[in-house]
Amino acid sequence: MADQIQPNNSGTQNNANRGSKNKMPRFNLTWIYVVIALALGYLFFAGGDMQQGGTASKKVTYTVFKQYVEQGYANKIVANKDEGSVRMYVKPEHIRDVFQQGVEQTGKQPFVQAEFPSADKLDEFIESQHELGNFQGELSYKRSDDTFMQVFWNLFPLLFIVAVWIFIMRRMSGSGGGNFGGMGGIFNVGRSRAKLVEKGGENESKVTFKDVAGQASAKQEVQEIVEFLKNPNKFTDLGGKIPKGALLVGPPGTGKTLLAKAVAGEADVPFFSMSGSDFVEMFVGVGASRVRDLFRQAKEKAPCIIFIDEIDAVGRARSRNAMMGGNDERESTLNQLLTEMDGFGTNSGVIIMAATNRADILDKALLRAGRFDRQIHVDLPDLNERKAVFKVHLKPIKVDSSLDIDLLARQTPGFSGADIANVCNEAALIAARHGKQAVTKDDFLAAVDRIVGGLEKKTKVMTEDEKRTIALHEAGHATISWNLRYANPLIKVTIVPRGRALGAAWYLPEERQITTREQMLDEMCATLGGRAAEELFTGHISSGAMNDLERVTKQAYGMIAYMGMSDALPNLCYYNNDEYSWQRPYSEATAELIDEEVKRMIAGQYERAKRLLLEKQEGHKALADLLVEREVIYAEDVEKIFGKRPWVSRTEELLTGQPEEKTEEQSTENTES
Repeated sequence: MADQIQPNNSGTQNNANRGSKNKMPRFNLTWIYVVIALALGYLFFAGGDMQQGGTASKKVTYTVFKQYVEQGYANKIVANKDEGSVRMYVKPEHIRDVFQQGVEQTGKQPFVQAEFPSADKLDEFIESQHELGNFQGELSYKRSDDTFMQVFWNLFPLLFIVAVWIFIMRRMSGSGGGNFGGMGGIFNVGRSRAKLVEKGGENESKVTFKDVAGQASAKQEVQEIVEFLKNPNKFTDLGGKIPKGALLVGPPGTGKTLLAKAVAGEADVPFFSMSGSDFVEMFVGVGASRVRDLFRQAKEKAPCIIFIDEIDAVGRARSRNAMMGGNDERESTLNQLLTEMDGFGTNSGVIIMAATNRADILDKALLRAGRFDRQIHVDLPDLNERKAVFKVHLKPIKVDSSLDIDLLARQTPGFSGADIANVCNEAALIAARHGKQAVTKDDFLAAVDRIVGGLEKKTKVMTEDEKRTIALHEAGHATISWNLRYANPLIKVTIVPRGRALGAAWYLPEERQITTREQMLDEMCATLGGRAAEELFTGHISSGAMNDLERVTKQAYGMIAYMGMSDALPNLCYYNNDEYSWQRPYSEATAELIDEEVKRMIAGQYERAKRLLLEKQEGHKALADLLVEREVIYAEDVEKIFGKRPWVSRTEELLTGQPEEKTEEQSTENTES
């Protein structure tokens, strides 16, 4: 039909035009480098041809050159002493005699080129031809055409300086792009490197308080900080002041940084995050400048939160000894941080959060009221908190329906949140390695063993005597721990090598808030049970007890020197928290007395372990034989040999669900001699 409506392609064409414009290559500094390189290469390789002007040339021997001159073909002769070559420009009437071509093909000034032996012989030859009338022109000498090299050596230093300058600017700005955007980076070295997290922003945090399991008290205090900023009038109407700072203190892996991420995810205010090491640089004054810039940005966006992770990198106690050679840059950075937190200036609406696992080395001025008003302790999770942490980390993992989370929590005493996350990941890897469709209890127990003891080394070659000695050693630990009231209850014993250990025993330590002297002595006696069993039942001692002796020695020194649990040195603590002091806070005589007390305490528990092993000799032998046969035994096997433990700890009560039994039977007397 003639009246058909034609489609309107104008919009499509406009889009195409815009697309073609967007696809145009952006200007890049590399283009300039390429153009300069091509120009220099052209000058280098084509310089000679440009000077020749497109005329014909011909290389001949020196003999032929002399024949041409003798025949009168030479119009002009130019010699180059540096190259040892000579050019003879041919007269127009003799061009066809030399090149067999006309002027149209060769140009007006074609030449032949030859190498001459020496300048003296060339001069003699030309003078003789002058006298004979064969050459009426002139002989001239010139040096090599080094224009390119002169230009290169004149420009190279400048180009090198410019290249180094651009490289430094890019390194200082942290960008590797080739555009001019990073040219000013060297002038921003004093700028703060804090990452800004805002609601709806590019770096918005996805972590909330729901993702933080356990740590109820720490989470409550952190939630209050968010509440301070969301609704400050609720607190200021009563005359209260919003805290200046909160310090998260706790062992590694307990969730300090995770709590800060949760604050960033929950707060409706800007959140500045950076590490303590970002302040300290090799340039003098950079750290203090970054502190000033960080607080300047924070004041502009107040109310807001500043989070400094690992603040001990910059907040370490300042040196009191001038001969120490302390880091002045770090100390000036700390001084600037102290001034910004509570100086003459006001930082209303800016709350500083920090995290560290070394609060004992922080400067006291940093911890005073008005700076870090609150210290929030993030401790290792207890039994119930470990259950909650397992539930969080088990969400993305396909677990078997029969998995008991309570059992996993009881099997991981002393584990931090990061350790539990590692257990869950390791269990998933073990299950996948065996081709399972879901992660089972055995996979989790194997993951715990893998993390605590290391990888099994079933291929390690051991003799029968070595295997028997290891079995006696581990059976000694198990026998004494089973028959002492305050020793940790046994879970599993194995003589399969793991990591660097030839054998291992897993215990279920009771989670105590305080520990008594009797409990420590029982644990020390159980630790010495392996060495005592070797001496009693093999007649010799081996190197397998080195780790046990190390633990016992440290424990004994801690009990005597720090906890005042010695009869000779009662109620005395010689702990010194001064980082910059190498002097012991006691005399040489006291040091000798501490050493004697340590020896006496360890020797007493060692004799106690041997007496208990002789009393339970038959059970110990049966346990060692079972270990040699099976290589791995559990608490049920020990119970069949020695009977039920007369004491049930609180942890065992949670494990078995039975109350602690009241019995008059006591453990072997805690003697030290």
